[in-house]
Amino acid sequence: MADAPLVLGIETSCDETGVGIVRGHTLLANTIASSMDEHARFGGVVPEVASRAHLEAMTPTVESALAQAGLKFSDIDAIAVTAGPGLAGALLVGVAAAKAYALGLGVPLYGVNHLAAHVAVDQLEHGPLPKPCIAMLVSGGHSSLLLVPDVAQDVISLGSTVDDAAGEAFDKVARVLGLPFPGGPHIDRAATSGSGTAVAFPRGKIDDGTLDFSFSGLKTAVARWVEARESAGESIHVPDVAASFQEAVVDVLTRKALQACRKYDVHDLLIGGGVAANSRLRALAQERCDAAGVRLRVPRPGLCTDNGAMVAALGSDLVAAGITPSTLEIPADSSMPITTVHV
Repeated sequence: MADAPLVLGIETSCDETGVGIVRGHTLLANTIASSMDEHARFGGVVPEVASRAHLEAMTPTVESALAQAGLKFSDIDAIAVTAGPGLAGALLVGVAAAKAYALGLGVPLYGVNHLAAHVAVDQLEHGPLPKPCIAMLVSGGHSSLLLVPDVAQDVISLGSTVDDAAGEAFDKVARVLGLPFPGGPHIDRAATSGSGTAVAFPRGKIDDGTLDFSFSGLKTAVARWVEARESAGESIHVPDVAASFQEAVVDVLTRKALQACRKYDVHDLLIGGGVAANSRLRALAQERCDAAGVRLRVPRPGLCTDNGAMVAALGSDLVAAGITPSTLEIPADSSMPITTVHV
């Protein structure tokens, strides 16, 4: 795809300022400036802090991506930007910057859905998506199951969390266990020296006949279990609790994902989002997909977390599909539904 347009993607939906550049499905640059350290002392992302960090990081991150790709601004053929969902103030910084770059360069602008971009990014590693496929997106803000006939134009919601997202539960349980923020990587590491069967934590909505998720009850169960042991003066073996909690989460996620594959007779499953970097989720998903005859696609961990490459990838798909570019009046939509792939 040497003649495909060069698309620059901007991602600012949460705490990472991400800029990626692609040509077709070839990744040329992927630069990220994270404000995570600024949020760690608060135990979560502070929207105002994230917005200010995006503002400060935007220009140097774009320039870094261009340098990494060996390109100039004049080489860029289109700009794509996450228009939602996400933190309103953070999204506004990215959308405003993208509008300015598109106007200044005289190139088309594509406002895209953050969740659909998490699906599209896998193509940068594993090639074009099967049509259709089932996508499971799991992150700090989202836990969703999707039927994806065409990531550029047709994404159908099958189920989502009714309370906490999976990544949110990881963060809250990490705090209970005295582990740093963000909790996902720290629980993953702690769990490697623990037993996933040490504590029988509940599996929410696992056999309720829907494709929805619930992790709030599991989070509360872990907190009460820890509180009860501490009140009794017993020591807490953090690796066992971390492994048992993690096992409960990935058990539900993988079961529901394969239920969706069976229900819709789809034989390709894609897992994306920050929680897709979890080693146990990747291993159990592979094991269960192999047993069910389902082909599994999971991007490398660096493409699972928020990044600009995923936005550029979806923008490239929109250009290739001949989708009409966005106007300079596009809003930042913090609650954009997954069914809206582009605006």
